Formats: sequence, C-alpha cells, structure tokens
Amino acid sequence: MRVVIFVSRVAGEGVKARCFILFRQSIGSSMDLDSSPPVAQDKALTVLGLESSCDETAAAIIRLHPDGRVDVLAEKIRSQNEAHAPYGGVVPEIAARAHAEVMDTLVEQALAEAGQSLADLDGIAATAGPGLIGGVMAALMTAKGLALGSGKPLIAVNHLEGHALSPRLSEPLAFPYLLLLVSGGHTQLLIAESVGQYHRLGSTMDDAAGEAFDKTAKVMGLGFPGGPALEKIAQSGNPDRFALPTPLAHRPGFDFSFAGLKTAARQIWDGLDVPTHTDKADLAASMQRQIAKSLAERSTNAMKYFTETYTDIDNPTLVVAGGVAANKLVRSHLEEVAGTQGFRLFAPPMKWCTDNAAMIALAGAEHLRRGETDDLSAPARARWPLDAASAKLDPAIGSGRKGPKA
Repeated sequence: MRVVIFVSRVAGEGVKARCFILFRQSIGSSMDLDSSPPVAQDKALTVLGLESSCDETAAAIIRLHPDGRVDVLAEKIRSQNEAHAPYGGVVPEIAARAHAEVMDTLVEQALAEAGQSLADLDGIAATAGPGLIGGVMAALMTAKGLALGSGKPLIAVNHLEGHALSPRLSEPLAFPYLLLLVSGGHTQLLIAESVGQYHRLGSTMDDAAGEAFDKTAKVMGLGFPGGPALEKIAQSGNPDRFALPTPLAHRPGFDFSFAGLKTAARQIWDGLDVPTHTDKADLAASMQRQIAKSLAERSTNAMKYFTETYTDIDNPTLVVAGGVAANKLVRSHLEEVAGTQGFRLFAPPMKWCTDNAAMIALAGAEHLRRGETDDLSAPARARWPLDAASAKLDPAIGSGRKGPKA
C-alpha cells in the first residue's frame, strides 16, 4: 500500500513550507476503517510515536504492558544542529523542511528495527503541539496518513504531556507526583495527578530557564545548541567571580523569572573589553549556578505544598523532565533539596530528557489504553497548555515569551 500526503503552504511563525511525505508499507488489502468508538484496553499495546515540534525529528515504537512496564522496541532520531548552527538558533522554515524530508524514512527504519508492520501496531501517536507549527505538521500529517491507510487509531499528543510521562519509560511511576518541567520553551511546576490530569502550581513570568541558557550562550558566542555549550565551558569556570542575582530569591510561591538574570549576565558581558576564555567560563559558571539555585528554591516551595496536600503519601517523588533536566548541576541542586524535603528525585535517562519520540509513543499508548483517541480533524497547535483549567484562571502558561513551544 502506498500512502501519499501533500501539505502545501503551511503557514505559522513566518513558515511557508511544502511538505512531501511518502510512506510505503504492506498492510493487507482492506482499507475499511472501523467507525465504532474505541474502548479501554487491558492488553499490551504497541504504539508508533512521531515527534517534530522543534528541531529534532524522531520516530519510536514502544510496547506498554498492563502493569505499566514499557519496552522501547525502536528509536530513531535525526538532529538538525548543523542546519541551525550558522544562525545561533532554530529557524522555523529550515526546521519544517528538514522534518518533512526525513520523517517517512525514520518511520520505515523504526518499523524495521522493531520487527513490526503497520498491521502489528495498536495505534499511531504524534505530537500535535505545542511547537513550531510547520514542524508539528510534519509528524501529525504523517501520523494521519498512516492512520487513514492502516485503519489504526490516531492519538494527537500534547508534547508537554510526553515530557510529563517520560519518567514512566524507565519504571511504572505511581501518581500523583510533583513535576518540574523545564526546557527551552517551558518552566513549570505541576502536580501530575493522572494521565491527562495536571494541576499547575507555577510557571515562568517571562523567559524559560532553557531560553536563558541559550540566549546567554548566544551572546557569548558559545555556539549552538547553547545550553549544552554553556554547561561544558562552565565546568572550568569560577561561579563566585561574577555577582548575578538569584531570581525571586526567598519569595513565597511557585513562579519563576529569568529575564532579569539574563539581562544581568548580558550587562556583565558587555562590560568586558576583550573577553577571554576564562571570562566566558566564569560567567557561564555563574549563570548556570543561579539558574540551578532558582529551580531548586522554587521546587522546594512546591515540595512543601505537595507534602501538606498529600498527607497520605509516605515517599513522594519530584520528577524533573525536559531538556534542562539533562544539566548535571541542575540535577545536583534538585537532588540536594529533594533529599532535605524527604522526596525522591526522579529524572528520565538523558536521552529521554530532550525531545524524543518514545515519550510521545508512551503518552499515546496511555491514552489509547483508556480508549481516548482522535479523529483525522485533530488540529496542529502552536500553543497548547498542558493544564487547560489552570491556564483559563491565569494567562501565564509556563513558556518563554519567544519560546517555540509556548
């Protein structure tokens, strides 16, 4: 069978990309689609997940067992770092075209690695937002074409829920747990109550933590991607040399702010006549420490609230997920305060902290297990808050003002 999808003149964030997605797979002769409503599943579910919300193109196949165990059968990912490096950041049009060029190939490779055909799958999941709209379209439209051609259920996944559930790729983590979702586009503290049920405690009032890392790295000319580059050079730096503020230090509440810290770092940098490697390392170390301290202090407030709210949980868990969760100093600070508050810190393995398709497949499988699927009219969304109820009460949705995944 041959499924061909054309998506032309995709507009969003200045993007006008023509996506051509072609996939060939033998799935039998029938094209009949079952129109009966889905039902909850109590068997092992095998799901294909697709991710293309920013600058990583990925496909993965996972198997979710009834007891919550997850087998990752295949993972394929294609980075766009080289394409965006000359610009010091992600260029939406370049990202959208790159996704469209390789998505079908990654799907085919993932199926081959897992030893699966479309007929073997129980569902097809894809990021439907939030993200760069041209990129989101690549995964979502591919998934729609495969679902239409195979008659398999479609699950449109919130990218943020993928991050929220990513620790469950490693073990069947029990709900509820406290979640620090921290990335280039988001910084939020939430309580994960169940699949599809998240209560936001606080979010950033301006820039996301990852955005502060990336923008500071760009100012200092550290290269792309900025966050990992800043962490690397900070290893040889003196964090005590430059006096940078700790955002919202010792204030109550759960919100974050990083714009002032980013500005302070820029002012120090601009005041250096001819910055040396040592200057870069020291400023990077100072910036990294202050971000880590802020994340730890605000998370401490949230842990105290969680303990007061859920008095019957003996061993509460603080989960940190998202790209910034890969930063070792951030993890170290969080582990220290978690231990002080009687929490276990849990973070996904490094490969599942950044954008990946395994977490999308898992989120799709969790919803499919509950009988929750989407039809082919499911929209691609540039903005999609994880906790819609909280977002209605408070406009802040935990993203940087210019973040790609607001």
